[in-house]
Amino acid sequence: MGNFFRADPQSRSAFPIAEPGYPLIAAAGFATLIFALVDIVGLALSALAVTFFICWFFRDPDRITPDTQGALVSAADGKVVCVRVTDNNPYVAGRCLQIGIFMNLFSVHVNRIPCRGQVREISYTPGRFYPADRETAFSHNERNAVILESESGYTLGVLQIAGLVARRIICNTGENQEVETGQRFGMICFGSRVDLFLPEESRPTVAVGDKVRAGASIVGYLPDAASPSGYRQD
Repeated sequence: MGNFFRADPQSRSAFPIAEPGYPLIAAAGFATLIFALVDIVGLALSALAVTFFICWFFRDPDRITPDTQGALVSAADGKVVCVRVTDNNPYVAGRCLQIGIFMNLFSVHVNRIPCRGQVREISYTPGRFYPADRETAFSHNERNAVILESESGYTLGVLQIAGLVARRIICNTGENQEVETGQRFGMICFGSRVDLFLPEESRPTVAVGDKVRAGASIVGYLPDAASPSGYRQD
């Protein structure tokens, strides 16, 4: 059995909630209180249900990250929607292995760093809000790219893509910042997608349709990683 570590300090709460959710939770809770005080039972119950949903949506569970040399962990919770080699893209020069992960409304939406390294560039592009599981989302939707350089010198791209309902991309890291595998770096609110652009020779361990967890699921290995036993070749 391999080694594991925590990229972020362990939360003190039994039900950790991402900070961007606090204002929405407070607003929904306040509305619940007002409706209850004026004895509008139906609206109070509806507002209470909304409050619970927002708390659940912004949940931010602690994750244990595999400590495996050259491993690339998922940047998002959700379903793998593409594993392919792309000839070109606006974020990483040359041919890349692209792994796309779709987060539906019920996924944890906190995003995490795929491998240890340094943030070289952050590039935000405004755009539309097509459904995030469609191919048009990659080139037309609002998106934010985090370009990393791994410890071994490889360049990787992590692309946060807004979806049909999502209207806010959050990125909490900055250029030249040192980052750890599995570290939280942002989130996308209410349904979205995250794509990884990896060196072409990277070895994927996932296939389309697989379910993955941010910071915990290994989705591939960098080209210089020791050959792991049992990795999938698609």
